[in-house]
Formats: sequence, C-alpha cells, structure tokens
Amino acid sequence: MRGYGFMKKKLFNEAQKEYGLISNDFIFYYKIIRNLGGIAIEQSKFKKAVKYFNVLNNLSKDSVYDFKKSSVIHDLGISYFHLSKFKKAEELLLRSLSLQKEEKDTVLLIGSYMDVANVYYEQYKDDLAIPYYEKAYQLSKKTNSFSAKRKASLNMAIVEENRKNLTKALVYRKEFEKWKDSLNNQQKIWGIAQIEKRLAITQKQKEINFLESENKVKILERNSFILFSFLLLLIILAGVYIYSQQKKVTKIITFQKEELNNLNKTKDKLFSIVSHDLRSSVNLLQKSNSTLLHQIQVRNYDALDTIVTKNAAIANSSYNLLENLLHWATLQTKQLYFHIESIDLFSAMQQTAFNYQPLFDNKKITFKNKITPASFILADLDSLKIIIRNLLDNSIKFNKVEGFISVYNYPKGTKHECFVVEDSGIGMSPGIIKELLKKTSLLSKKNNQEDIGTGLGIQLCKTLILKNHATLEIESTINKGTKMIITFPKSI
Repeated sequence: MRGYGFMKKKLFNEAQKEYGLISNDFIFYYKIIRNLGGIAIEQSKFKKAVKYFNVLNNLSKDSVYDFKKSSVIHDLGISYFHLSKFKKAEELLLRSLSLQKEEKDTVLLIGSYMDVANVYYEQYKDDLAIPYYEKAYQLSKKTNSFSAKRKASLNMAIVEENRKNLTKALVYRKEFEKWKDSLNNQQKIWGIAQIEKRLAITQKQKEINFLESENKVKILERNSFILFSFLLLLIILAGVYIYSQQKKVTKIITFQKEELNNLNKTKDKLFSIVSHDLRSSVNLLQKSNSTLLHQIQVRNYDALDTIVTKNAAIANSSYNLLENLLHWATLQTKQLYFHIESIDLFSAMQQTAFNYQPLFDNKKITFKNKITPASFILADLDSLKIIIRNLLDNSIKFNKVEGFISVYNYPKGTKHECFVVEDSGIGMSPGIIKELLKKTSLLSKKNNQEDIGTGLGIQLCKTLILKNHATLEIESTINKGTKMIITFPKSI
C-alpha cells in the first residue's frame, strides 16, 4: 500500500492523501484509521489523534482482525498526556498496561511503565513515578532491545540526579552511554548489513539482467526461427493452394468445355433431325392435302374421312415433336419447375390416355388401362404426364395396325412401384436398347423411317425419370413388342 510506504518514510502528508482515496466501506478501514491516528501523533496534532483513537476504542472485538486494543488505548493515553489531561491519560495508560501484562509483550511493557511514570513525573508526583521507572529499568534487563535499555538507564540517571544521588546517577549515565554505543554499533552493523544486502541485491540484479538479456536473445532467435518456419510453411501452403485451385479451375474448364462440345453436338444433331422430320412431316401433309383436294374435285367424299384422319395424325406428331423440343430446351436451361408429391397413377393415366383415343382408333389399336386404382407414387405430376405421353406416342408410332397397348403396375418391394407400358409393336434389338439407356444427351434416330421420330422423346423421358428419382428398364423382342418399365418411389 502506497500510504503505508509513505508513512514509514515519514512523508506524512503524502500518506494522508493516499489514505484519503480509500473508501470507508473498505473491510479493513479500521487499520487506515489506526495509521491516521499514528500520523496525527507524529505531527503533534493530538486532538485529531484523540478522535481517531476514540473511533477505534469503540469498536467491538468481533468487527476487527489482527488488531491490538492495548496499543490503541496506550496511544489514546499518550495523546491526552500531551494535551495535559493527566487524569484521563493516567486512566488509559494504566488500562493499557494491564492489557499488555496479559499479552506479555516485554518491550511494550517497558514503554508503558515509562509513559505512566512520565505522567506522574510531569505532575511532580515523584513518589508515584519512580517505582514505574524502576520497574521499566528492571524489565529492560530481560530484553535485547538496546533502545529500551538506553531509555530506561537515562530515566533512572535523571531520577537519581534529581534525588542528589550523584554516584548512582553516574552509574546509570555510564550504563546509558554503553547502551547508546551498543545501539549505535547495532545501527552501524545494521547499516553495513543493509549496504551488503543492497550490494548483494545489486549484484544479483545484474546477474538477473544478464540472464534476462541472454534469455531475450534466445527468445528472439527462437521467435525468428518460428516466424521463418511459419512464413515458409505459409508460402508452401499458398503454393499448394494456388496449384490445387489452378488444377481445379483447369478441371472445371475442361469439364465445361466437354459439356459445351456435347451440347453443341446435341444441338447440331437435334436441328438436323428436327429440320429433317419437320420437312418430312410438312411434305407428307402437302401430299395428303393434294390428295384431299383431288378427292374433293372428283367428288369422292368417302375417302375424305381417311385422309382427314391421316392429316390429324401427321399434325399431332408434328405438335408432339415441337412440344418435346420445348420441354427439352426448358430442361437444358434448368427452367422446368419440379414439385414431388403423392400422385394417383391410375387417375394420371386415365387423364392422359383420354386425348389419345382418336389415335388408337386410327390404327385400330386396343388400349387397356390395367393400373390398380388408388396406386400412389411420389412424382411431379406435369413431368409424369410428359413421360406417359411420350411412351404412348412411341407405342402408337411403332405399333402394328390392330395391335394392342396395355398399361399396368405392380409393387417392387415395400418402397417402390413399377409402371409398365407394353405394346405389340416392331420391337427393338439389344443394341438399340443399350444405346437408348446409355447416359448421353445425344439423340438417336429410330429405325422406322416412315414415321416421324427424332429420339428426342425418349431422351426427354430419361431426364424426367431421373429427376423424379425413378429408374427406366426396357424389355423388347423384335416383331413381338416392347415393355417400358419405370420404377417410382411409392407414396406410403
């Protein structure tokens, strides 16, 4: 504590300022009051000292710790003594003396005996004072304190001088001088010891400073090594990161280039096939319309129904081709909205097949919907209808006149449902099946050149089936027919 340090150095004003900064709520504030009382005595401000010591004297034993009540009472008595309030001083000093006897503190007892004697001596009560001086002197023989011995001898010399007993006074004076020299020697020894201690501390401090400097150099070397290692590691990591990023970017660019090449090839083939098939479709429609005009001119109205039905079929195929092209373009640009939900497969099939009845009738195809009612699957409804339409288009397109198309379902385990479109068409070879199931965006031209077909429909179906978390299988026999099997997640 700074205040205590200032007080020990007898810088009392600075000590008071430091103590003044401490809050009254401080748990050991009574010690601050004790020190302030001591400073007041040193400054001969005895009234102020009385106020401080009275506060301490009124404290209970339970509210203080490591605190001598006898010392406070003694200092309060000394303050009253200097204020010439001898009766009060006598009462307090005797009370302090009684407590110190219980505490058995020899040095304090010697001082108290002399202070009580001084109170009486100041009032010319020599008969009362001298016994206390003698008690202090006798007790000083039992202590190693040269200061106490010196004071006790001096007091006895003065007493004997006043009693005109010069022989005894001289003896006490010589004893006083002896203890004074002893005290001076002790102080010199103490001073030399302090100097030696300071020299030792200085030398030790030099050694510590040297070791600290040496340690700082080692720490600097270590830190430099760590920093250099860290920077080297950072450079290596940065190099590895830059290399990996460059390699990653190169890989991405290569992949994107391949994708772009594949898309360009697909686009070129698509435009080639679509333009060829649209031209074929338009050409067939022109020829059919010429035939239609001729039959009207010759008034052969019985043939009109057949020609109009054929024209409707050609127009429907062209429309389906353009619709598939639109869906394919939407998928390529990732603009198609998907919402997987629980769908009744039977209802979806009924709604889609209804629009195909005229096409079934045109080829005299028997169509049967054998799907079990209330068979629920997880799929996107719009994409499911696109898949069904394309499968029905292909089944009609590559079927025989008076053939059949059958759709049905069956469970596959507990979590999946198989949807099957079976026809009695021209069938496919294993090579064509393998090509159709290949993971590619390139289109395949169908073998039946008399019908309009680009392969875009089956590629569109494959993409939509995949987005619906479903799978596609094909079973086919040449000239017997084909089964298109799609396995959807079952709605539980």
